[in-house]
Amino acid sequence: MGSAVDVRLAAGPKEDWFLRSVFNPGARLGTRPDDPATSVRVVEVTEVTRLRIPSGRLIVDSPWPEDGDRELRTPVGRELAERITPGTFRVEAAWTEAPYEFMGEHFDGREVAAVRLCITDDPVTGWEMALGIDDDVEMIRPGDRIGFNSEANEGSFADAAAWPALTAPFREFWRGLRDGLQQPTLRATESLSDGRFERARDEARGADLVTFAAEGSCIIWLGRTETGSIASIVAVAYGYHSFSGGPSA
Repeated sequence: MGSAVDVRLAAGPKEDWFLRSVFNPGARLGTRPDDPATSVRVVEVTEVTRLRIPSGRLIVDSPWPEDGDRELRTPVGRELAERITPGTFRVEAAWTEAPYEFMGEHFDGREVAAVRLCITDDPVTGWEMALGIDDDVEMIRPGDRIGFNSEANEGSFADAAAWPALTAPFREFWRGLRDGLQQPTLRATESLSDGRFERARDEARGADLVTFAAEGSCIIWLGRTETGSIASIVAVAYGYHSFSGGPSA
């Protein structure tokens, strides 16, 4: 690579394997935690939408207000320290399936294992954990993993400069619940992929926000090219790193 990766941020062997495998249809990521005989396989990679980031500043965090915030203020949002070239980028989802049976019914176990923002199509040669602008690398030890936590089990990619406007539909939703509106379920967002994702737009700035499922802790990874530039930004729920798969699986 063109620049050395801090060992404290570099993906470990299993994480590196997962990140290289999860967007490859046909890859076996491991087995179901409740059924070691059933494989979790990548079945499809789809383009969810295109995301406008005119500021070159990216927030990857939950768009929802902080839990217990009765004033429903704009969430702070974890802005990445790394800047990207302003532009419009593909958002892609890696879908897995792991069939199971429940109460006599059969299900395909289809889930989104990871989402990525495609900055370029150049090959990724290494992965490192993304720092937020308020993170201090000197406080991180090798093996530490930091990212964001979502009490609503939802994260997002969003233009940082437009963050207050892009997250407004989510605050208005909670305001409707708080005020007892009869139909607070509609948000001023666009539903994508049968409701698995949402897109909010700020046309005044030409900027977007796209949500994705993010149960518990979510780690953000920067995929760098041989020259050190960023080709991909990937969001992965922390639990997916615990799959029983691996290089020899």
